[in-house]
Amino acid sequence: MGGHSMLRWVMVLTAATVFSTTTLAEDWYQFRGGKAGKLSNLKHPMSWSKVDNVAWATPMKGVGWSSPITVGDRIFLTSAESEKPTKPKGMMAGVASMATYRKRSPVNHRFVVSCFDLRTGQPLWARTVQEAIPPTVHPSNTYATESPATDGQRVFVFFATTGTLTAWDVDGNELWRQELGAFKTGNAFGTGSSLAVFGGHVFVQHDNEENSYVASFDAETGQSVWRNKRSTSTSWSTPLIWQHGNHTELVTCGADVVTSYDPEDGQVFWRLSGMQSAFSGSPALDSKRIYFGNSGPMSAGPLVAVPAGLRGEIRLDGDFEAEQIAWSRTKSGPGLASPVVAAGRLYIPKSGGILNCYDTKTGERIYRKRVGGMGTVAASLWADDERVLILDERGVTHVIGTGSEFEILGKNKIDDLFWSTPAIVGDTLLLRGVDNLYCIRRPQSSARKSGVSAGARQL
Repeated sequence: MGGHSMLRWVMVLTAATVFSTTTLAEDWYQFRGGKAGKLSNLKHPMSWSKVDNVAWATPMKGVGWSSPITVGDRIFLTSAESEKPTKPKGMMAGVASMATYRKRSPVNHRFVVSCFDLRTGQPLWARTVQEAIPPTVHPSNTYATESPATDGQRVFVFFATTGTLTAWDVDGNELWRQELGAFKTGNAFGTGSSLAVFGGHVFVQHDNEENSYVASFDAETGQSVWRNKRSTSTSWSTPLIWQHGNHTELVTCGADVVTSYDPEDGQVFWRLSGMQSAFSGSPALDSKRIYFGNSGPMSAGPLVAVPAGLRGEIRLDGDFEAEQIAWSRTKSGPGLASPVVAAGRLYIPKSGGILNCYDTKTGERIYRKRVGGMGTVAASLWADDERVLILDERGVTHVIGTGSEFEILGKNKIDDLFWSTPAIVGDTLLLRGVDNLYCIRRPQSSARKSGVSAGARQL
């Protein structure tokens, strides 16, 4: 790579400052972290701009909506590259350009997994998983929307548009590969269900129009552990590990149905049908209940809370016992973004800049407020017990208080397009935009620890 290309490939802020590093124990190992976007204490800055509290910004060579994950001081993410890359559009622009986009001829893409230094943003390595000519997708989606996952030793990568699942070590050596098949998806939107990891297993959910399934693979060897065929059609939700007491469930949201599996052997714990449509977001959770819902482009679906310990078959629009469903609300389900639970409240962004807040125990709506200036929200929410953060596609992060009264604590903006869910690693916030991967982190006083390249360009 030439000098000019390298400068194009990475830009790092220069200053007589340093930025703190993180520990392995703080790894962000899969989409939404380990607790569905909920953290005990957010340590990253609550205010930033293009230069304030931005440690570095690394240009994205390829295109993708996958979220970054981390192992120690390394960041991993995926992308799709082509000779003439087409950047994804925001929601409204994407809808407006559908007719033109469908006339585009499919082109060859390289499907890539990349590694970056968490301290500096410098690229460490990139590997081409495969090359293929994928079918055209919605102009707001990408060919690399599924987030990778890690068990701390291996990095697992799934490109659903080609059906290829691979594992890599942290130095970029391929460990194993599984070809799971490429299948047609509904609405020509493309794919988007990320991986989940737990207990030495890697979990894949691929709901499509031809051969929907959820499957488990041995993390070390790649061998199939179990695979369940699903009757559901296309959906984009990511499987979620739910731990409560001594019990662990793998919860999956598909078109019209939510199913809980035993992650060890794939046996079904419970299945709830009658959800009306497909899912884009994933559930929120706490130790007592799991919360899920869906909404389509033209109508809002239900919002449901299911208690821990549920078993059997339930149909939402049929007869069910009170203890089977903690509560439900009609026309209240989330859309693109996954909601979050914080301080006993459930937060769901809606179209038109609306934020709904519910009591997690009763389902009572605490408030419905318009967040001024909030655009379309595709990235999942994240929170601690004091703050909920909402990143809209226009790059504005809205900081909301978790009290019983609606309160805006702050707003921060970076000029880029954002659909990727952020990663939080100790005192560091990673935001993936179309143009750059941004590291939000407070400066420290000693330059020795930073590892920031002295000759790099400023943002």
